[in-house]
Formats: sequence, C-alpha cells, structure tokens
Amino acid sequence: MKQYVAYYRVSTAKQGSSGLGLEAQQYAVAQYLRDTHQLLANFTEVESGKRNERPQLQAAIACARQAGATLLIAKLDRLSRNAGFIFALRDSGVDFVCCDMPDANTLTVGIFAVLAQHERELISKRTKDALHALKQRGVQLGTPTNLTTSAIRKGQTVRAQNARDNKENRQAMRLAVLLREQGYLLQQIADELNHGDYRTRRGKHFDPTAVRRLLQRHTTGS
Repeated sequence: MKQYVAYYRVSTAKQGSSGLGLEAQQYAVAQYLRDTHQLLANFTEVESGKRNERPQLQAAIACARQAGATLLIAKLDRLSRNAGFIFALRDSGVDFVCCDMPDANTLTVGIFAVLAQHERELISKRTKDALHALKQRGVQLGTPTNLTTSAIRKGQTVRAQNARDNKENRQAMRLAVLLREQGYLLQQIADELNHGDYRTRRGKHFDPTAVRRLLQRHTTGS
C-alpha cells in the first residue's frame, strides 16, 4: 500500500491555532487518501508564502525520503509562489502530489509555479508604481479621518474579491495559452484548468467552449 507524508501550511499563527485554512487542507488530504493508515506523518508550517525558509517542509521531505513515501500537499499554492522553490522540490528526489492536481505532470506543475510567481511580481510592481504616482501628484496617503472602520473593511473585502477574480482569470488565460502552445486539445486544457480549481467568470467549470473563448480573449486583448 502506497504511503504518504502530509504537509500543511498556514500563513499566520492565528490560522494555525484556530484551524482556519488548516482544516480545509486536512479535509482535502483525507478525501484524497483511500485509507487513513496510508498517512505516516504530517507536518504543519506557519509561514508566509513569500518566504522559502520552510523547516517543517524540509522535515517532511526527509521523512518521506527515509520511508520511501510520497509527499502529499492539499493545494499547490500551499507550497510557494516562488518557481525556483517548486523546481527544487521537484528535483529533490522525493515524489510529491497535490490533492487539487493529482494528474499534474512536470510540465503543468512548472507552468503553475511560474505563473504564480509572475503574478505576485506583477501585483507588487503595480502597487509600488501606483503609490509612487500618487505621491508625485501630491496625494497624501493614509486613512481619511471620516472613513469608518466598517467602510474600510467593506472596501477591503470588495477589492480583495475583485483582485482574486481578475488574478485567477488572467492566470487561467495564460495557462490556457501555454498549454495550447504545447499542443493540448481544448478538452485537455479544460481538464487542467478544472484540476487547478480555476473557474469561468460565471463561476462554472471550464469546457472546450469556455476555453476557446478564453483563448479568443487573449488574442483580442479583451
């Protein structure tokens, strides 16, 4: 029977103590395993995704290597948004699988890693450029005194949702284009997007028609 070592990551100590985020990952691992006895050990990291110092991950890799087990991650984005880090793990000699992309191969894992890192770099640059432009125009940055806490939280929620939707749509488009260039058929691209937990603008699963529209939007720049 194949054996696994589970690795979980939460971004903050609060998430770790409350179970937020961690419970969802544990559920994904439990759903993936046919038998809980397949799980030899589990390691939980409390760390930002932007940093690559992962002592618990290194411990999980060592444990998996010693036992000849497979490293099991609930979602690919729980590893890192740094492409070099993903590639280093890929070349470590330890097999690993992501519950949300169980059929992913070396090509698709690499593509997702590169896209994630590229998106993070773009967001960081756009934020810095926008703040610089505001300062150049003499705009005073900070929180207006007449803006209530409730209004701030509501605005943050809306901006976060819009950013997430736009980010995922752009990533899905880039991935579709890259896979198409690799010779993937429309249905195969749709399968990869769905395995990566991407959804259409209406929140539905991708099918060949939706993929074709995605590729057309890339061509027209819309």
